[in-house]
Amino acid sequence: MVKFLDLLKINLAHKAEIQEALNQVLLNGWYIRGKFHDEFEQKFAEYCGTSRCVGVANGLDALILIFKGFKELGLLKDGDEVIVQANTYIASIISITASGLVPVFVEPDEDTYNLSVENVKKAITSKTKAILAVHLYGQLTPMKELKELAEKKGLLLVEDCAQSHGAMDERGLKAGNLSDAAAFSFYPGKNMGALGDAGAVTTSNEPLADMVKTMGNYGSQKKYYNEVQGVNSRLDEIQAAVLLVKLKYIDQENAVRRRIAKRYLTDIKNPHLILPTSQPDSLDHVFHVFVIRTKNRKELIEFTDAHGIQTLIHYPIPFHKQGAYQEYSSLHLPITEQIHEEILSIPISPVMEEAEVDKVISVLNEYQPG
Repeated sequence: MVKFLDLLKINLAHKAEIQEALNQVLLNGWYIRGKFHDEFEQKFAEYCGTSRCVGVANGLDALILIFKGFKELGLLKDGDEVIVQANTYIASIISITASGLVPVFVEPDEDTYNLSVENVKKAITSKTKAILAVHLYGQLTPMKELKELAEKKGLLLVEDCAQSHGAMDERGLKAGNLSDAAAFSFYPGKNMGALGDAGAVTTSNEPLADMVKTMGNYGSQKKYYNEVQGVNSRLDEIQAAVLLVKLKYIDQENAVRRRIAKRYLTDIKNPHLILPTSQPDSLDHVFHVFVIRTKNRKELIEFTDAHGIQTLIHYPIPFHKQGAYQEYSSLHLPITEQIHEEILSIPISPVMEEAEVDKVISVLNEYQPG
């Protein structure tokens, strides 16, 4: 069986360093916002190229705290509209609605699955106050163009970087440093994963960073003195220590993902499969997942299962078909719906062996719709 993602193998590659880091956390005797937390914030900000990083409990909290932070600073208010691509994971949308804001959905670019700048332009109204760009599957959204548009229209620009750790644009700027503020998830399955839930906000907006840090600590800068209504959302020492280990290897592991992706793009030659649109040597894609498309997905899954290859669907149901957002059920989003009906993620990870890559390629090339 070629596993979709062998998390145990990924973490065992750093076993000695992770065990030593965990031992140090135990022996330090300080478990919330301690030495490792502070060091990770500093090093991850440096890695992304921002002046600040604020560790939080998870990626969803990171997005919510960005939006609520901008509200506390007077830059957003209840009812303001945020443009977002309709095919994103539901967490992106929850972050908008949970912050008292109104999502405005646009169809994605059909080739990259990310925001279409032209569709964003068409969706802007007098109520639009922000754009949420999701670097879906690990590929950067066209942020230079979006940033120019946002500045021209006086809009905030926020990145959802949950799947794009280390992705870099043609200017050498990394995900997390392409907007007013960015949210990261370090869920275990991410390119840079913790051993549990964890997240971070990166920004060079100092007032926002201070507000996010305060709001994530019950709205308090000084213990028992609460300036705003906050929540408990902090990156704990254990996850920070693990992430400091993982940060040393993220570029190396992304390079392995790109090498595998290059083989897939070069060697999978099945006309019944649609491959990602990406330049194999570009640094703007870190291939969190490698997504193919087919009109015969159920049949393809049965075929790959029978040949010992695990696959996953990211994501099977669009948001407007979910019970959580029934008020949007009448939306007409044909591109989004087609993507959700056809996409299938195949194995890719920094610990895949060449024989496993060979097998995936061979099996996919053998597939013929019945």
